[in-house]
Amino acid sequence: MEVHKELAVNFLQMIVSGEIDEAYEKYVSPELRHHNPYFPGDGESLKKAMKENDGMNPNKTLDVKQTIEEGERVMVYSHIKQNPEDLGAAVVHIFRFSNGKIVEMWDIGQPVPEDSPNENGMF
Repeated sequence: MEVHKELAVNFLQMIVSGEIDEAYEKYVSPELRHHNPYFPGDGESLKKAMKENDGMNPNKTLDVKQTIEEGERVMVYSHIKQNPEDLGAAVVHIFRFSNGKIVEMWDIGQPVPEDSPNENGMF
């Protein structure tokens, strides 16, 4: 039974739709630690950054392309666009769950190039 995949995707969808406080309350452990190199590693710092991004990019979209669950870990591969005109980025979020809550998170992104010789595309 792969329950964590659904929780991870729901969390990301809520974040993108601006329901950041609600997403944290529902899905995130108070002990969250994350590995985004641009912010301090605690959950509150990441939440603040998410809110700032939402204020600057209220029309961002998330299109989940693939999810993988293995035990308490989930990987979500998505196409995230900051606005409708944006080519966006391929983003991998990795979550570690404990007792049904996100306790650790990693995110890695790669911008979608305007021109690519790869006929398969990024997605």
